[in-house]
Amino acid sequence: MALILNIESSTEVCSVSLALDGKEINLRENTDGQNHGMLLTVFINELFEESKVTADKLDAVAVSGGPGSYTGLRIGVSVAKGICYGSNLPLIAVTSLEAMADYVIRNLEKIHAVNNDQILFCPMIDARRMEVFTAFYNKNCKLIRGIQADIIDHQSYFEYLENNIVLFFGNGSSKCRETINHPNALFIPDIITSSRYMIPLSEREFKSLLFSDVAYYEPFYLKDFVATVPLKNIIKSGSIG
Repeated sequence: MALILNIESSTEVCSVSLALDGKEINLRENTDGQNHGMLLTVFINELFEESKVTADKLDAVAVSGGPGSYTGLRIGVSVAKGICYGSNLPLIAVTSLEAMADYVIRNLEKIHAVNNDQILFCPMIDARRMEVFTAFYNKNCKLIRGIQADIIDHQSYFEYLENNIVLFFGNGSSKCRETINHPNALFIPDIITSSRYMIPLSEREFKSLLFSDVAYYEPFYLKDFVATVPLKNIIKSGSIG
């Protein structure tokens, strides 16, 4: 019976969930913007209090490993590492794009999306201007094109769209809708990065003992950070119960 805390902070969504044996038992989530430094530890404490759990009762901590917001990822990973250090827990890293793709694949009927063998899944995380962080997965959630930062134009992904239906989703997909106008391109709204989407993947990694090194793990930033605000003014400390 694995009790895992899942932390998602790679985008504007601040999301934490508790899962027992791969099943969600509690969730806190905010989609209002980059409030991770203020909300993340508060959410975790609320989950612990409501679920009558303390950090030392966890079996592992899972964190979104990117790509995404440099600051958001740093905050999430720092909090996850702190809990792991303090309670001697293993750290699990989950790719944010894979978590979204896995959720869509598991819920094709629920979200009324097409389902056939010639379908590909393209989660998108918003970057600057017409740029997105993205990857391509097949219906078994196998990575068929690695994670990249793509600048979107009218020719984007033509080689995939010619022979496949491609489902685009995530917070980067809406700005691509008018640019990618191929008839095989389908856009699914309202798919966000969420810690609840991480749960099947973190449970899988836990069972396979696929842990990251707590001391040396760094998230997958994909792009260099351009500082606009000193980090010390962004990350605020908080206690974990």
